[in-house]
Amino acid sequence: MTDVSYANILLPIDLGHPSSWSRALPTALDLARHYGAHLNILTVLPDMGMPVVGSYFPEDFEKKAREKAEKALDAWLKENMPGDVPADAYVAVGTIYDEIIAVAGKLKCDLIVMASHRSGMKDYLLGPNASRVVRHATQDVFVVRS
Repeated sequence: MTDVSYANILLPIDLGHPSSWSRALPTALDLARHYGAHLNILTVLPDMGMPVVGSYFPEDFEKKAREKAEKALDAWLKENMPGDVPADAYVAVGTIYDEIIAVAGKLKCDLIVMASHRSGMKDYLLGPNASRVVRHATQDVFVVRS
């Protein structure tokens, strides 16, 4: 049997949907405390998609949206993170599951903890983002049912 140890954990959250973190955050905190791990909080802003869609938004829309998300994430950290777990926060822009996987790789995370789906979704197993992360991430993925 192999001993498992985690040093760097990623918790992706959707700031607009507490169900994305209400159960996953306590789990991530417990795991971080148990393993003495660093916790990375990530929120992903969807990109504009096709250039024609982006042309309907002001030129600095993405920059302002990122700044707003960074402020909201900082406020979230102050409100929800205890002082005994070291944590950093990140905002990414793009497709949610792609960004979760990319950021986990860039930060050299060895575990991703995430909610299965937002409440109210009619998916019986896993939400589409959690499902794709589970299939494609090279890290271990701990899915918390929400």
